[in-house]
Amino acid sequence: MNTVVHRTVRKKQTLGDRIFSGLNYAFMILLCASMVYPFLFIILSSVSTYDMSAGGFSLVPRGFTWDYYGRVLTNPDIFTGYVNTLIRTLLGTFFSVVVTLCMAYPLSKRTFPNRTGWTALVVFTMFFSGGIIPTYLLVKSLGLMDTLGSLILPELVSAFNLIIVRNYMQTVPESLEESAKMDGANDVTILFRIILPVCAPIIATITLWVAVWHWNAWYDAMVYISSPGNQVIQLIMRRIVIQGSDALTQMMDSSMSQNHISPEGLKAATIMVTTLPILCAYPFVQKYFVKGILVGSLKG
Repeated sequence: MNTVVHRTVRKKQTLGDRIFSGLNYAFMILLCASMVYPFLFIILSSVSTYDMSAGGFSLVPRGFTWDYYGRVLTNPDIFTGYVNTLIRTLLGTFFSVVVTLCMAYPLSKRTFPNRTGWTALVVFTMFFSGGIIPTYLLVKSLGLMDTLGSLILPELVSAFNLIIVRNYMQTVPESLEESAKMDGANDVTILFRIILPVCAPIIATITLWVAVWHWNAWYDAMVYISSPGNQVIQLIMRRIVIQGSDALTQMMDSSMSQNHISPEGLKAATIMVTTLPILCAYPFVQKYFVKGILVGSLKG
């Protein structure tokens, strides 16, 4: 009897279903190829002796060399930018996640006074902001120009991340907190000893978001940072790849041109060097990502 009840009944596919499935598979394959090939093209360009863009479509490098990576990694500007970006990403992510959690926890409590009004105020900032000029004047008046604080404090809290975390915390059973309070725990103990372990998926999700944003950010550094020693890696990469300034010329010499080593290869190697570190973070938080974003966004 149990075998009959639990037997899976498979619906026979019609011709229209098979055509629809085939078109879906074809579309997804083309979509994946359109995303993978540009990245593959950059990888091949970064190890090719000749310019990959000059010969049309190709899946193999034209010649082979590690010289591009050697020159990029030994460039002092790249090293300085790496250090500044690493410090910014670590500090910015840490403080942003801590402040977001501390703000989201009280907003998730039904007993918090005027919770709806405070939440509405947070949501309001998602649609209306002061703009770049007031922000620039504020940063300047606080004496944060050309400092690390100008890259961290203006974007310390994201309203979107705050709402996502707040919604996720609302899914935590209130009985857990009530049991902890009966044992004498205060709100701080409950937050760090009970709520945060339960909210590990959403914490991993927003940590990834904030870290990726800080690692890829360059516009705020272009506005607030003036000293070459304080610039971040993405701004240096932009100067090399887009503007083609003296930084690219410094990494090239006569021996490179004689060996048919192209400037495009240096640009590709610079892109790979600045992109790979943050890509390596995805596998460690992937298992939390889907669960965190689904629960945090669906719970109102």
